[in-house]
Order: sequence, then C-alpha cells, then structure tokens
Amino acid sequence: MAAVFAQPSRGEATNRTMITVSIMLATVMSSLDTTIANVALPHIQGSVSASQDQITWVLTSYIVAAAIMTPLTGWLAGRFGRKLVFMVSVGGFTFASALCGLAGSLVGIVLFRLLQGVFGAALIPLSQAVLLDINPPEKHGEAMAMWGAGAILGPILGPALGGFLTDNLSWRWVFFINLPVGIAAFTGIFLFIREHKLTNRRPFDFFGFATLAVAIGSFQLFLDRGQTQDWFSSTEVQIECALTGLALFLFIVQMATAKRPFLDAALFKDANFVTATIFGFFLGILLFSTLALLPPLMENLLGYSVMTTGLVSVPRGLGSFIAMFIVGQLVGRVDVRLVLLAGLSLMSFSAWQMCHFTIVMDATPIMWAGVTSGLGTGLIFVPLSTLAFASITPEQRSEAAGLFTLVRNIGSSAGVSIMTALLSRNMSIVHSGLVNHIRPDNPLAHPPFVSAALNFASQRSLALFDALANQQAAIIAYIDDFRLMLWITLLSIPMLLLMRPPKRRKGPQTQSADIHVAFD
Repeated sequence: MAAVFAQPSRGEATNRTMITVSIMLATVMSSLDTTIANVALPHIQGSVSASQDQITWVLTSYIVAAAIMTPLTGWLAGRFGRKLVFMVSVGGFTFASALCGLAGSLVGIVLFRLLQGVFGAALIPLSQAVLLDINPPEKHGEAMAMWGAGAILGPILGPALGGFLTDNLSWRWVFFINLPVGIAAFTGIFLFIREHKLTNRRPFDFFGFATLAVAIGSFQLFLDRGQTQDWFSSTEVQIECALTGLALFLFIVQMATAKRPFLDAALFKDANFVTATIFGFFLGILLFSTLALLPPLMENLLGYSVMTTGLVSVPRGLGSFIAMFIVGQLVGRVDVRLVLLAGLSLMSFSAWQMCHFTIVMDATPIMWAGVTSGLGTGLIFVPLSTLAFASITPEQRSEAAGLFTLVRNIGSSAGVSIMTALLSRNMSIVHSGLVNHIRPDNPLAHPPFVSAALNFASQRSLALFDALANQQAAIIAYIDDFRLMLWITLLSIPMLLLMRPPKRRKGPQTQSADIHVAFD
C-alpha cells in the first residue's frame, strides 16, 4: 500500500509542518548532546571528585552506547514501527537526561549517560528517514537541508550553550535543557504521526548484531582510551584492537554466509549509497576534528573565555545554516556533484586559512575560516544525504539511515582521536627541537632578538623561555593538524567521480505507507 503525493491540502501541509518541527526538535536535542557536555567536564569532575582519567567516561559511555545501538535502528523500526521506536527513543533520552542532571556520583552519571546513548542512537537516523517519507522526492533536497541544519548546528553551538549554562547556572543544566525540548518533541510525534501496522517481520540476526556491536564498541574504546593509555604500549588498548579485528572479521563472514544477515545486503549493492557513506566518513573526520581542535586553541593559547570561544564559533554555524537552505533549492536543479565540489573547495580553502594561524592573531582569521568552513559543510551535507538515499527504497530507509549515521560517527571519533594524538605528539617533538636551540651560545637567544629582561642566569627567565617554547610548539602542532585536514579534503575530491546523479522520476511519486500524516 502506498500514498500518492498530490498537491497537499491545507490540513495536510499543516500536519506535515508539525511533524517536521517535532522531529527536528529531537534531532537538535540529540546532536547538541554530542558536544554540550564537553565544556562542563571540569565542573562535573570537581563536583563528583573524579580523576582526569575517570571523568572521560562521561563522554566515552555515551559515545560507545550510541555507536553500538545505531545499527539496530533499522531492525527495531521494521519490527515495531518507526513511530513507536521514535517515541520510546525520545522519551527514554529525555528521562535519562533528567537522571544525569540529578546524579550525585560519577558512577551514576556514567550509567545514565550510557542510557542516554542507548535511547539517543535512533534519533538522528529516524528523523532523517521520517523527513524523507513525509516529503515527495522533489522536496527531498529541502527536507535534507532542514535535517542537516539540526544535525550540524547542534555540535557547532553545543560548546557555546554549554559554557553559558555552566557559567551562569550549573553543569546540571547541560542535561536539564533537554527536558522541555524532549517533552515537546514527544508530544508532537504522538499527536501528528500515525503509523500503520507493519507486515514485514524480519528475523533478528543475533550473531550478526553481537559481532558488529563488539567490533564497534571495541573500536570506540580503542579510539577514546588510546591517547590516555599511550596506545599500543597499553595491554587494554591491545585487547580492544584485537577484539575489533576479530569481531569485524566474524561479522563480514556472517554477512556473506547468512540467508538473512543483520544488515540488508542490498544496501551494499547501491553504488551511490556506498560511495556517499564512505564520503560521509571523511566528512565526519573533517567536521568534528575542527570542532575538537579550535576551542582548546582559543582558550589555551589565545586566552579566550568559554563564552568568547562560543561567540567566535557562531559564524561557522551561521555559514552552515545559510548554505544548507541555499543548497536545498539547488538539489534537483544542479548536478549534485558540482555542489559537492564547491563544498570541498570551500573546506579546502578554510583548512588553508587555518594553516596560517599565528599566536598573535585576533579573532578575525578564526571567524573568516569558520564562515568558509561552515559554507563548505552546508554545501556538502545536504547533497550528500540526498544522493545517498536517492535510490534507496522506503522500506530500507531506516536501516540505511542508521548505517549512514554510524559510519559518519565512526569517522568523527577516528578523526578526533587521530588529530588529538598527532597534536600531542607533534607538540612534544617541536618543543624538544625548540628547546635545543635555546642555549647561551645561540646569538638568537640574546637581545635584540629577545627581551633584555631574559637571561640564562635567572630561573624565572628560563621558565619564560620554556613557556614561549610551549606556545610556539603548540601553534605549530595545530598547523600540522590543519595541514593534514587540508590534504584529506583534497584527496576526497576524486571520490566524486564514483558518484552518479540521481535519475529524475516522471509521473506521480509514491512513498512508503510506513509513516502517514495524521488529520483531525
């Protein structure tokens, strides 16, 4: 049974708008939570008397739980229906957020963050699938622009909002802020989405899910714990790496031999979906690595406050927001590969701009690089999502959206871990090289090249020399990371040749009857 899209009535358009508002609230709530708690970690650490190593579990528990549960989205939606899964996810996420805000111990916060990740995993992929279902194909570009704005603006604005709430209220409000949003989203989904009974009861592949869950969970732990545990010098990290490889091998074997594997094998035969998903992996690296590197650069090197850092980051979000709504009108009229090329070009230029950052710069270069990067991200995100789902059937959308989100999130985690590890390593290497040149027999270490107040006979001067070396080593290490991001962006461009523009359909368009607009 399918619903034919004709000219929508006023009631249909109104209810479709309410559905869009409701699921966008869920999208923003989920995406915001990926970064809003980061700036509150020092305050949480002091409140629960946790060590630096222990407090990282507040972030790790959420990331690992969400990563494991994301691939399950498609099966749950197919078995129980998208509306029910969506409502349970929003309600559970909101309730877990309240528990996080009320928690009085580290164990409680970690357990409730784990619960947040379990319920929040389905929010992003389900919101994407529902938006595609309630809009005809010619409106998919605009729908993905709306969805992309919520999915990207959340992580970008999260640090600024988290800093404001923590400084002016309490760290607990980074979790309590989800309560009104979650209640509004739950109410809208309950009132405006009506779902028909599903007849397709796909069996659950327990072994496939278990092996994939172990592979994802181990890999996330490997990425999150590697830097603090000194990577492969740690037995824990070695075990996590071995588990990842073994579980992934068993999952691939299961996919190749099972009659009904955990993931629909037809998804991997869709060239556009596979290419766009791989491309999304690199997009995750570029987007979230930038979001992870810039705040510490501004706060630790340039001396910005948390609020100032958030304000300087706003132009990046505005650039993304503007680009997404512009590109929403272009999709379907312009070859999406050209739009993707324009976005990659802007992101390359932004990385080049960041390669010229200095220790004495003001906020202007950061803001301009942010605007350029935001525009590029907006030009990439929407057409990439549209292209990925162009030939995916409505029945496959939930599962495809879950896989698409999972791969992008893995890219994000991998990018942040790799860039952070390289930053720490390069800082040590550069600092060592600089210190070797700060000695009495080097004429550059004496006036007029340095202040006359600095001399090698004073311990205070030696400490200042070391501080200057630390500053220069840090900015050089940051530039090395930005340069690597520039090369990743440039090397991603040839992937556009593997993509094919979606075919334009003629005649009446059909959609799945899985989601229907409710009428009064």
